[in-house]
Amino acid sequence: MSRKKDNRLTAAAIKYDAGKDPAPKVTAKGQGLIAEKIIELARKNNVPIKEDPALAEVLCRLDIDQFIPPELYKAIAEILVFVYSLNEEWRGRRQR
Repeated sequence: MSRKKDNRLTAAAIKYDAGKDPAPKVTAKGQGLIAEKIIELARKNNVPIKEDPALAEVLCRLDIDQFIPPELYKAIAEILVFVYSLNEEWRGRRQR
């Protein structure tokens, strides 16, 4: 998620199934109202949101269902670590 200089919101969603997919892929992208809907749906479904303006811009240049190119693996890996750490934190709270 990011905001452009004209204050327009940009958002992209990715999905990764390690057992099925060779790489993460873009599942949604958009600007303005579409970006707001992507973020709203993520929040409703407890999907973690990571603000990374540069990455959001690059992901929005990809096609829907396009696998992330290898040159973005490092950036995507950082997001996956972020998501996995949130999942572990959530599990820890549930077990208490």
